[in-house]
Amino acid sequence: MKSFSESYKEAGVDITAGYESVELMKKHIARTNIPGVCSGIGGFGGLFQLDLTGMEEPVLVSGTDGVGTKLRFAMLLDKHDTIGIDCVAMCVNDVICSGAKPLFFLDYIACGKNYPEKIAAIVAGVAEGCVQAGSALIGGETAEHPGMMPEHDYDLAGFSVGVVDKKKIIDNTTMKAGDVMIALPSTGVHSNGFSLVRKVFDVENNPNLTVPCDALGGKSIAETLLTPTRIYVKSILALLEQVQVKGISHITGGGFYENIPRAIPDGLCAKIEKSAVRVLPIFDLIAKTGNIPERDMYNTFNMGVGMSVVVSAADVDKALEILQANGEDAYVIGEIIENEDKVILC
Repeated sequence: MKSFSESYKEAGVDITAGYESVELMKKHIARTNIPGVCSGIGGFGGLFQLDLTGMEEPVLVSGTDGVGTKLRFAMLLDKHDTIGIDCVAMCVNDVICSGAKPLFFLDYIACGKNYPEKIAAIVAGVAEGCVQAGSALIGGETAEHPGMMPEHDYDLAGFSVGVVDKKKIIDNTTMKAGDVMIALPSTGVHSNGFSLVRKVFDVENNPNLTVPCDALGGKSIAETLLTPTRIYVKSILALLEQVQVKGISHITGGGFYENIPRAIPDGLCAKIEKSAVRVLPIFDLIAKTGNIPERDMYNTFNMGVGMSVVVSAADVDKALEILQANGEDAYVIGEIIENEDKVILC
């Protein structure tokens, strides 16, 4: 006998819709299976067996995040199959900054009403993000919140767990003046600064958000802003195999001024050439439309740089070659100098 409660349904929660969602998402989750996965979806916990071969002192590294108000653009376009990539990206891109390989991911979806096809589309995006990261989706939760959220609204969050040998943790202790900073391009705004973006473009009242825009190569503002966050895991792992990386920064909320210093030790500074930064058109449009000062732009957005890595000057060419061979159009944006400011844009 299948589980069903008419009383619960009358209160706003249809548990049968939850079961349908699970059935629809199973094929997407199956794409993420990697060695170590010990359980299917539906149990009380996701099981994963660690392979610690070759590791002397394994350290688990975890990261958690959501997608924030970028979700409004998914709702605006009624397109929900890529927003899950953003959720995974925000977590795994943080985990890789320590040099850890992300192993598994779990998501949490809160919704006003469970529409099974929509939930399955969201999870399809999560699964795609996990495939891009080489990580397994081993569990999650979907919760209906009638009365707490409008029926068509939802929120999405998740977390990733990775592992790294303690001696290989990237901790910036070997960084020194003369080292070089390399940029890995972003795909756009990624998943940060959207409260400012929504204010600049007056999202709730702007009829032109879905109209093709010449400044964006014919794409609409909404379509451009919904572009998924790039996942850098596989390219960074390839780099770590062959080059000593001294620091990695995931450029998220707070932009250059908040995130780059997190990977720079005291007494040193990242001196970045603004002329070298390949600013994407969407950022020029945001700045022009909102009359946003340049300092605020670099202190809010990634400006076209989704991640930065620091290597010795002797390793720059090799690092660029490896990153480019793994799909990153990487380029040099600055160097490490002795200074107490942590980051200087000049």
